Amino acid sequence: MFKKIFRQDENAINSEISAELPLPSHVAIIMDGNGRWAKKRFLPRVAGHREGMQVVKRMTRYANSLGINILTLYAFSTENWKRPEDEVDFLMKLPGEFFDTFIPELMEENVRVNVMGYKEELPKHTLDAVERAIEATKNNTGLVLNFALNYGSRAEIVTATQVAMRELLDEGLSPEDLTEERLAKHLMSADLSDPDLLIRTSGELRLSNFMLWQLAYSEFYFTQTHWPDFSEEDFKQAVVEYQNRSRRFGGL
Repeated sequence: MFKKIFRQDENAINSEISAELPLPSHVAIIMDGNGRWAKKRFLPRVAGHREGMQVVKRMTRYANSLGINILTLYAFSTENWKRPEDEVDFLMKLPGEFFDTFIPELMEENVRVNVMGYKEELPKHTLDAVERAIEATKNNTGLVLNFALNYGSRAEIVTATQVAMRELLDEGLSPEDLTEERLAKHLMSADLSDPDLLIRTSGELRLSNFMLWQLAYSEFYFTQTHWPDFSEEDFKQAVVEYQNRSRRFGGL
């Protein structure tokens, strides 16, 4: 089963991205394997996170060059607070380092930064870095670089449901009036389209509480490559695989 899940179509592997077939408009990535990458090299886990940050920069450039509209990256989950304190502290410092060095290029590339998650729970220095990036790029009209930061999908759905139910009560409506459309407009990704393609690196075959609602009809692509080793070629093959699939959205 493991080999079957990771098997790719042989023609797709040797193909280029087709100009005749649609690109995924929204690509979401679970960036996994930083710690394992570092461990294999007898390095501290934070070395994997730092290298992974460089890959984020390269994949942003590449996705933008392809004409993809939205790139969502799972940067830090609500469960990641359980990690060792020194690792969490390092991860909370990364946004400042990342944005301070990358904003000039984001401006040049016309990339707009967006962040979804429980931002109010972030340390002040992390939140300040995030808000600077959002403010600096708010008028850009190209690729939306969307970070899921302190994000958990179950909590997001609960929060959205609570807001939607209060809205119903204020309008004098009943719980039976709750619709998918009403709930979805209160999700953290309400102003974004749902992902067309989900990529997860490092060989894990699960969603890890990531965009459970939004990924209902997304195409999934799993690779055993650790995130710090993920390359433009890997990204390209995920897109090629996507283009070789037939999306039916529950139809025939």
